Amino acid sequence: MNKSELIEALAQEVNIPLREASPVTNTILETMINALAAGDSIEIRGFGSFVVKEYESYVGRNPKSGISIEVPPKRLPFFKVGKELKERVNDGA
Repeated sequence: MNKSELIEALAQEVNIPLREASPVTNTILETMINALAAGDSIEIRGFGSFVVKEYESYVGRNPKSGISIEVPPKRLPFFKVGKELKERVNDGA
């Protein structure tokens, strides 16, 4: 499912036009992005949680040249699946 399909599903589920479902979807996603960028975590019960993991800098190697390079510290979003979602996905397999 992509963003357009999500917007269509929302519009059908709550019986609103696509032009109204689009800003609702965008607002939800933008709010989630802003929370993660601020270092907050997001927990949606039954679905999962989004957290920002911080990684220290380390010395890596360029696989092509073999030269050592310093990889700077970074923060990356991480999703941990919730129990209910995990069970539903496994039941569908």
